[in-house]
Order: sequence, then structure tokens, then C-alpha cells
Amino acid sequence: MRKYCFVLLFLSLISANRLMGQVVFWMRWESADQEIRQEWKPFASQAEIDKTLDSVLTDFYQRGYLSAFREKEKEANDSLSYLIHVGQKFELAEIRKGNISPDLLNNLPPPDQGFLEWNQWISNSLEYFENRGFPFAQIKLDSIDRDSDRILGAIHVEEGPYITWDSLKVGGNTKTQARYVQNLTRIQPGTAFSQKEFLKASETLNRSPYFELSQSPELNFRIKSASPTFYLRDRNVNVIDGIIGLLPNENEPGKILITGQLDLELFHLGGKGRDVAVHWQRMNKETQSLDINAKESFLFGSPLSIGLGFHLLKQDSSFLNRHFSLDFGYDFSKNSSIRFFTKRQASDLISTFAYKEAVELPEIADYRWNLYGLGLKVNRLDSPFFPRRGFLFQSEFAAGNKKILQNTGIPESVYQGLDLNTPQITGSIQVEQHVFMSQIWGMWFRGSGGFIRNENLLLNDLYRIGGLKSIRGFNENFFFAKNFGYFNMEQRLFFGGNSYLMVFSDFGVLNNPFDEREKDYPISFGAGINLETGNGVFRFIYGLGKSNLQPLSFSYSRIHFGYLARF
Repeated sequence: MRKYCFVLLFLSLISANRLMGQVVFWMRWESADQEIRQEWKPFASQAEIDKTLDSVLTDFYQRGYLSAFREKEKEANDSLSYLIHVGQKFELAEIRKGNISPDLLNNLPPPDQGFLEWNQWISNSLEYFENRGFPFAQIKLDSIDRDSDRILGAIHVEEGPYITWDSLKVGGNTKTQARYVQNLTRIQPGTAFSQKEFLKASETLNRSPYFELSQSPELNFRIKSASPTFYLRDRNVNVIDGIIGLLPNENEPGKILITGQLDLELFHLGGKGRDVAVHWQRMNKETQSLDINAKESFLFGSPLSIGLGFHLLKQDSSFLNRHFSLDFGYDFSKNSSIRFFTKRQASDLISTFAYKEAVELPEIADYRWNLYGLGLKVNRLDSPFFPRRGFLFQSEFAAGNKKILQNTGIPESVYQGLDLNTPQITGSIQVEQHVFMSQIWGMWFRGSGGFIRNENLLLNDLYRIGGLKSIRGFNENFFFAKNFGYFNMEQRLFFGGNSYLMVFSDFGVLNNPFDEREKDYPISFGAGINLETGNGVFRFIYGLGKSNLQPLSFSYSRIHFGYLARF
């Protein structure tokens, strides 16, 4: 018992020494009104004490105690006691318009009587001026008269010089061009200076996936102009991501099929927000896909971005799909963007041998589809790469005319009486939420859904889902779906900055009109690790899935591992 008491006493002494090492003074203050006082409180320096007392006096001034002052009452080696003399309380009984302009009165109604109302009005008015080119504006009471404890005065405004934005500058270890930062922050030379724009620009730049602020920005005022300088540090955003999948070979039982995925993404080329991405996948022995995308930001100096895309999918020996897309995007806020797109989709049969004696339109056919659509994105994640908190919403809707082409390898009678030109619509939505419970525990949730409609719907029209980026525990693009919805859930145990162990479960509902059982309810679960290593991330995920087409069995388990390198 004595041993434990000695340990507690020793720890208490250490804590006390540390506290005394941090606290230089104890300070309190009181006024004539015993309800308005502050009891003893520790401060690290005399400067902190002076700052606190100045704040107290300012508060009294704003309440009408214009003659308030402080007096040192007692002083010891480690303590100070002050008395605040509040003096007589005055009333601001009348505020005349003075030289205030009609423009200001139209935007800010004249203040009510009272010092608190007057000070709030000054704050709002100065904010109004500093966001419209007058950062040096001053407002005060003029022609002051006193009638006992009543104060009467007139508003006097000095706008100061009109300030416009000058050329923007970029410093720091970055390849980013000043023109790109100017377009991104929307600080245009020649326009009125705005303090709000300047503060908002810092927030916008820190949210960029390409770079971050390396130090506080600077603002230099010259004759009637202001020049901002932003110091940036480029992020490691370029990606090389390779994944190898080990799957059971369904064509050769007892053997393993090696699949693969390669992602190459190059961002912010030339410091202009120009992106290029190439994605390749091999889902099984005869099925492969290729995606190539390019984006150019601020087209011809406008707020629009333009994107071009190409997608190719070879589905074993059944069909070949190609998509060509053109996108125009616009960021209408720091978190939200809208896009308008058009797409040309083409699909062709690879082999027609199975359909040479068909009596009705096969489930797979040749077609061309021109569609036009609208997309919306709201991104409130706290990090562009490894978010722990925040919300992401994405949706798109598209419609167009689909034309079924007659294939000479299929009997002509199949197409008789069939409307070969029909409208087709499609839509999708995705919602993602990150929850950070503590330093070591986080959760991730995602819900996705989509639909496609056409009176002559084909198998090679349908959505392709399944695999690492949708419903895990299945091959990539394992499912065909006319309608789909799925929910992903992860529990993450962090043991480093972006390193964590995780367990997951996925639930889905799918509709495929070409399956014997149209409705399918796939489920999956598993575990994995995300390990940050310098400029890269190693991932290993093991999953089991069950659906109409796959039993729940370890022989159908999926293992994905790979290394994502950022440079």
C-alpha cells in the first residue's frame, strides 16, 4: 500500500512541476458588479493576460461603459489581481445618417439605437466595403453631442481608395501555372478587391487534389491594387496501380486463373489541370476491357472543362462493345459540379454461329446508341485520396435513340416487324459516407443503384457490376443487370496514417431479364489490409460471395492484392 501511495505522490509532483513550468501567472479580475468577474485562471505569459484584459475592456465599451479602465490591485510572484472600473454607463440615443451613401443604406439598413447595435452595424458595413474594393474603409461617429448619459451622433464614412485585383502570383515547390490558379480561384485582374474572395481562394486551393498550401498566402497592396501570392506544394497524385487476381479456372477445374488490372493516371500535366488515365482489366481468359480518358480544365480560359473518353469491352467470344464520350463540366461551387455529356455506343457480335437458325431476336445483337445526359456531383470529403470524414454524392441521367443493325449472319426474318429505332434511357446514383469514430476506428458506407429502359433491351446493353469496386467476392463484371442496387459497408481499424485493417460486407439486388431467375440477391463478406508504404499503398483483400450463379464456398473465394504507387 505504501508503495502505491509513493508512486501516486511521485506522479503528482511530476504533474505539478510540469504545470508550473507552463504557467507563469495566475490572474483574476473583478468589477463593482460582483456578478461580472473572473476567478483565478492560469496564463502562460504577461502578453496573454494583457490580451484578455483588453478583450474585457472592449466588451465593456461595446456595452456603453465608455470610461472603463483597469487597475492593478494586487501582485505577487506568481499571481495578479485587477480591478475593472466600469464607470458611468452611456446610452447611444440617436444615430443620424450623416454622409452615408444611399447605396450602403439599400444594402444595410441604418442601425438601431444602442452601442451593441452600432458596433454590429460597423462590423457588417466594413465587411460590405472590404468585399467591394474598399478594404481601408473607416466608419465612426461624428458631430457627437452629450445630454447627461445620452450620446447623439452622426455616421461618418471614409471609403478610402478603390482597390482592384492585380496579377496573381504562385510560389513554392510546384509546377502549377498562375493562370490555372487564377481560373480556379476566380480572382481576375481588374475586378474589385474582395477579402471574402481571398479567404475562399485559400480554402479552394487546399481542397485541390493536385496541390496544397505550403504556407499562408500573402497579400501585397500597391497604389490602388492588390496582388495575392499563393505558396503551393504539389501532391503525389499520379497513380500506377497493379492488381493480380487469383481465381478458380471454371474452364479447367482444379487450376488457377490469373487475372489482372492496370491503372495509370497522370494528373495536372503542365501545371494546367490536364489529366490522362488508362485502365485495363482482364476478367477471365477471353474477356478484357480498356478505358482511356483525358480531361482539359478551363477550356480557352472559360470555367468549363472538357473530357474525352474511349471504352472497349471484349466479352469472351460473344460481343465487342465500344463507347466514345464527350463531356463538358462546370464547377458551380467549391464542393459541387455539373456535367453535360454525349456518348456514342456501338456493339457488335463476334460470332453469329449460334444464331444462324434463330426465329426471334437473340439476347445479343448489333446496335448503335447515341445518348445525351446530365451528371451532378457533390464532394464534401475531407481528403481527395484517403478521406476519413465526409460525404460524396454522384448521379447521372441520359437518354437517346438506339438503332438495332441487321446482321447478315442472322436470318432476316428475325428483324421483320421489329421497331429497329427506339428510345432508350438510363440513370444511376451513388452515395458515399465516411465516419471517423476515433483515432483508430472508422467506418465507410456506400450505396449505389441504376436502371436502363428500352422495349428491345439486349444483354450487351446491360450494366456490368461485380468485383473489387462494386460487389466484392465475385469476378470483375460478373453480373449483367437491367436494374441494380447494392450497399457496401466497411469497419476500419487504423494503425497508421492511411494504413488499416478492415472487414467488409456487401449486399445487392439485381434484375437480369435474360436469366432463368431474373431476381438475384448477391451477398459477400471478407477482410483485408490497406498498408501505406512511402509513396504507395499495398492492398490485400479476401472475399467470399453467394448469388444465384455462385454458391457460398471457399473454392469460389476471391483474393485481390496489388500495389498503388503515387508519384
